[in-house]
Amino acid sequence: MIPYGRQDISEADIRAVVDVLRSDWLTQGPVVPAFERALAERCGAQHAVAVNSGTSALHLACLALDVGPGDLVWTSAITFVASANCARYCGADVDFVDIDPKSYNMSVAALAQKLEAAREAKRLPKVIIPVHLCGQPCEMAAIRALGERYGFRIIEDASHALGARYRGEPVGSGEHSDITVLSFHPVKIITSGEGGAALTGDARLAKRMQNLRTHGITRDAADIAHPPDGAWYYEQQELGLNYRMTDLHAALGMSQMVRLDEFLGARKRVAARYDERLAGLPVARPWQHHDAESAWHLYVVRVQKDHRAVFDQLRAAGIGVNLHYIPVYRQPYYARMGFDRAQFPEAERYYGEAISIPIFSQLTEAQQGEVVKGLKAAVS
Repeated sequence: MIPYGRQDISEADIRAVVDVLRSDWLTQGPVVPAFERALAERCGAQHAVAVNSGTSALHLACLALDVGPGDLVWTSAITFVASANCARYCGADVDFVDIDPKSYNMSVAALAQKLEAAREAKRLPKVIIPVHLCGQPCEMAAIRALGERYGFRIIEDASHALGARYRGEPVGSGEHSDITVLSFHPVKIITSGEGGAALTGDARLAKRMQNLRTHGITRDAADIAHPPDGAWYYEQQELGLNYRMTDLHAALGMSQMVRLDEFLGARKRVAARYDERLAGLPVARPWQHHDAESAWHLYVVRVQKDHRAVFDQLRAAGIGVNLHYIPVYRQPYYARMGFDRAQFPEAERYYGEAISIPIFSQLTEAQQGEVVKGLKAAVS
């Protein structure tokens, strides 16, 4: 089976993890801060807060922006459930915005229309979470302009998009958002096994997320409420969580960062070959916005006829296609909230047509040839 994605682990990666195993620190040591500095530098951010998953980073971002009961958070209709769950963890309500028919990201036109209706209903969102689906950045300048007009904060879900660029700037720079979230799951651009990070240009937000990832505890003399009882003194100042990343995971992430450009280049070449070899087939290939440079986490094609049959035939041929994603509002947990599928026509069309075909840095030309051959047979 050719998987749709997989990690690329080198001997250098293994040595980096072994070095930590032989060190004095398996967690809360020096490697996590080093990884954070590397991420911040690469993404053009002032601060990076490493955590144990991208989901944890989304949750911390919501907490840092004071999302809570009675608040409303909107995200894309097509995304992994974590982009919505993070708001529910905080007790907030969730709604969805339909996708753009070309980029499959949150539609700016649909967002603007929904915001105007929300203003009239006096129920505007506190936070918007646009998702850089497949690695292609959303139209962040337009979303930011709407944020300034309607007063919402922005969390970029860049779980697919480490190394992507928007208007020449790296995703994560924070120019158009309050916080950007990354994921280092094994199928992502780089991996730390499991792991994630939140990037921000706001020192206050960074500090709060750092405290929240460690039970809400601080040892900072500038922040503690009472004179310390001794050198051991610390204070839990709010209800936090244990979302720390270990030094083992950070060591793998640090080592992978060395090859980030290699991974990005390989994915770009795979995407270019697909573009060339799938031309002429009755499938829609990924469209790229002129302001965006994708990290190519996923390569999604759309078939308008016999979608299920094409998917099943490719799986039967040993090609590990997948579908990213089922619209979140269709999930039983969210469907019970009464969402009307008719409000999301583009997401519904996408779900009936989309197939993610294999793309990863080690995908060989021969394997890619098998994918193309299988897809041609399935849609013919």
